[in-house]
Parts: sequence; structure tokens; C-alpha cells
Amino acid sequence: MTTAPTHHGPRVTRADHRTQVVPLTAGDGTALTLVHVRGPAEPWRGPVLLVHGAGVRAELFRPPTPRTLVDLLLEDGWDVWLLNWRASIDLDPVPWTLCDAAVHDHPAAVEHVLSATGAPTLKAFVHCQGSTSFTMSAVAGLLPRVDTVVTNAVSLHPVVPAFSAFKIRRLAPLLEHLTPHLSPAWAYRSQGNLSKVVRRVVDLTHPECDNLVCRMVSFTYGSGHPALWSHRNLDRATHDWVTGEFAEVPMTFFAQMRASIDAGHLVAVREHPELPADLGVGAPRTTARFSFLAGVDNRCFLPESQVRSHAFFTRHQPDAGHTLHVLPGYGHLDVVFGRHAWRDTHPVVLEELHR
Repeated sequence: MTTAPTHHGPRVTRADHRTQVVPLTAGDGTALTLVHVRGPAEPWRGPVLLVHGAGVRAELFRPPTPRTLVDLLLEDGWDVWLLNWRASIDLDPVPWTLCDAAVHDHPAAVEHVLSATGAPTLKAFVHCQGSTSFTMSAVAGLLPRVDTVVTNAVSLHPVVPAFSAFKIRRLAPLLEHLTPHLSPAWAYRSQGNLSKVVRRVVDLTHPECDNLVCRMVSFTYGSGHPALWSHRNLDRATHDWVTGEFAEVPMTFFAQMRASIDAGHLVAVREHPELPADLGVGAPRTTARFSFLAGVDNRCFLPESQVRSHAFFTRHQPDAGHTLHVLPGYGHLDVVFGRHAWRDTHPVVLEELHR
């Protein structure tokens, strides 16, 4: 593991955050928000944009751990911006696809941050479906002023465990006729009979802990007990906190992910002339340097996902300096909010932002 870098700013905790929620309008008129976070000291580096995954929100990056990725970025002098894109549970739910976010959300967010800061370029740390959609946008040439992207878990080549493939190919099409979305929040908030049935099934098949949302997350997103993190990597406060951090994910997303898994790379599923039909085939239309992070124990997207994307970028851009980090002892989201992530995985992010 990389050792924690030496920071030049004062030690930062959540109590030191100066937070401003900024309204943002996507290219198609969808209402989004940016969360601008400052620390005690003014930033002396450029802006960095953090992008969450599906069915969560920007607060994903500010868990109740003593040391968060946002804290370390502020200490290191970065101007930190968190994006609530259309997959955020802080926004009104819509039947989104990755294409919608790639074309409308991420370019709008990048343009706003650059305009607000006056910076010529920005860097990004992107996670899961924030990563897939952001990478789609970049390779389509829609983010020319992003110069560095650190991506966690998956980017252009989704590879999933066998049981996850079965669920998304066989079960998801059946559920599409019964519900517009799935939600781990069904653990405590019923939305009709289907939600009660799913909750009962998960209760019977996922006995790994006493947090039903944690278990619902595993049913929804992967294959494992749990699928998105190792319990040993989460402290009690964070394990309790996840109860309120997951909600609706539309079936339109699962349909696109099914098509992408079948194709072996991301595919576009709506009429967006800005995007190539097949992502992960033609040469990327970006000069950004990419760093790919993959947790060895990830049971949502297997590490092979990032290995393939790194190989794809390196094949097309052999001199760009793209890197790959396979992280032992970590899975999917514990890379972000594990109890020792500040020591084990966050320094890798900072190192790549500096590179």
C-alpha cells in the first residue's frame, strides 16, 4: 500500500468544512447540484471534482469516519467540488441512463466549476456509475478540459460475478414489468407489495449482518455477503450510516448495464449523437490521463473490469502514462469509506492527482 503523503495544510475534520450547495442545470434541463467544500485554509491547488455512483449521493465522500477523502484533499490544498448528478438520491428520481449523464450532466458540471474557479483544467475522482458515465463523456470528447481522471471500480468494461450476470440477465427483465426502480431503502420503507417480497427474500438469503440496508445493497448491486465492502473494513458508525445513503435506481440503468455486460464494454442505449454507439472500441477522444483503481475483493464489478479498461487506454495511448492500481484487502465502496482508507487507498488517489 502507498503510505500517506505529507500535507502542507492544517489537519481538517468535518467540523472544519465550509459547505455551499450550488444549483446546477444539466444540458437537458435536469436540476442537479454541486457541493463546494472549503477547509480552514484557502486552496492553493486547482479544482477536483468528485462523482458518486448510482443510487447514492455526494455525501458518499463524507462518511462518519475520523478521516475522509474530502478531508485529505482539503489538507492537500485542493478546491473540492462534489457533484450530485441525476443518479443522486438527493434529487427527484428520473429514469436515467449513463448516456444522459455523459452528455448532459458531466459537461455542465465541469464547465461550471471551471467558470467559478477560473482554472484552465480540472481533475476528477469518479466512482462506479459516476465513473462509467464520466468516462463515456471523456472518451466521446465532451470533457476536453479534464486533464486527470482517477476512476474506482469500473469505467468502460463492466465485468461482474456469475451470479450478478444471472440476476441482471434473467431477473432484472422480469422486474422491469413490475417496478420502475429497485431500492435498498425498501429495507425500511415499503413501496407496494413487490418491495415487501424483495425485502423478505433478502432477509432470508443475506444473513451476514444486522443491517438490512447493507444486505439489500448486496442483493441489488452484486454477489457477496456483503458485495460492496468487507465488514472488517467498516467501523460501526459507517455501517450504521449506510442505512440512509442508498435509495432508488431505475430499471433503465440495469437495462443498459445488461447490454454493456453482454457486449463486453459500455454501449449507448438512447439517441445521443454526441456518443459513439460502442464505447471501449474506437480510440478515446480525450488527452486526459487515467488512473484505474480496482479492489481485489470487489464483488460488484470484478477487478478485471479496470484491468481491461487500463489495457484499452494504454493500447490506444501508450505514451499517456495511464496507471492501474489493484488494491489488496479492499472491494468496492470501502476504497472510499473504509476505516483505514485514509491510510491505504486515499493516498493512491492523491498521488495520482499529483502525478
